[in-house]
Amino acid sequence: MERLRRFGPGAIRTPANVITTLRLVLAIPALFLIVDLGSTWVTVGLWFVLSVTDGLDGWIARRDGTTRAGAFLDPLADKFLAVGGFSALAIRGDISWIPVIVIAGREVLISIYRSIEGRKGISLPARQLGKWKTFIQMSAIGFVLLPLTADLRWLWLTAIWAAVLLTVISGIDVIVAARRQTAGEN
Repeated sequence: MERLRRFGPGAIRTPANVITTLRLVLAIPALFLIVDLGSTWVTVGLWFVLSVTDGLDGWIARRDGTTRAGAFLDPLADKFLAVGGFSALAIRGDISWIPVIVIAGREVLISIYRSIEGRKGISLPARQLGKWKTFIQMSAIGFVLLPLTADLRWLWLTAIWAAVLLTVISGIDVIVAARRQTAGEN
């Protein structure tokens, strides 16, 4: 039985889009708190809420109907949170700037690549590996912020570098998927 869509693709003020917009708005004070406070229960709690609402808005969108606004806002919020979160940690001196540069570079390059391929009529929707990338990025940042792991630098640095590695691999995955699509293999 096909699910009834509550909202069409052109809808803007949907529950999912409201959650995504709130996530974007709350990200700004959250990033300032990370820089100011670092590893505290307040920052990790707020980070957890921002991370969980990513899954929540996606679930609501799939249930009620995806929109063009949501298709734009959700990845924007993900990228803003990831790059902003890693940047806040680098500003604090918790991590080096290398993960920030790699992650930001991947996001910019893949966004440009998707835009170029889109003009050729090639659709590159979010891939499962990209969803895992976002989850691991958010988790790694949360892991650094968690007071219980504050003294376990080697452990959370491992999580950070795992996120960087998955970020690179997922970028390659997008390019390979596009190549297969243009070659007619997909």
